[in-house]
Amino acid sequence: MYKPSPAFIGASWLAFAIGFCGFLIGLWNANLALSEKGFYFVLLILGLFSAISIQKAVRDKLEGIPVTDVYFGVCWFSTLLSLVLLTVGLWNADLWLSEKGFYAFGFVLSLFGVIAIQKNIRDKMSADEPPAQKNKIEFDDDLL
Repeated sequence: MYKPSPAFIGASWLAFAIGFCGFLIGLWNANLALSEKGFYFVLLILGLFSAISIQKAVRDKLEGIPVTDVYFGVCWFSTLLSLVLLTVGLWNADLWLSEKGFYAFGFVLSLFGVIAIQKNIRDKMSADEPPAQKNKIEFDDDLL
């Protein structure tokens, strides 16, 4: 396994920072009720967490690490739910079309960035592990 290049690591963090900070700055300056701002903020956090969880679950499955179907399904459901709720919220929001697009692109860019960051972390960890340790799951005999 190869380590990710510094350029890709930097681009991933930059994509995340631009999307996340742009979304938050837009919320801060928006003429929305506090409850609406909270709704969009929670959607962003839900989307980020679930996107990281999907990336981790997919990677675990590819590396032979057990992942339950329930967890895998919840990851996909919560990611899709955040996207659907954002779409419905923006569709019904009293915002200019350019503002709606700004939030949508900030949200998607944040999700892409966080997925790429998680991938880079896993790639770096995998490249740094000694070959004998890869895919090895250790159990504490006292707990069994």
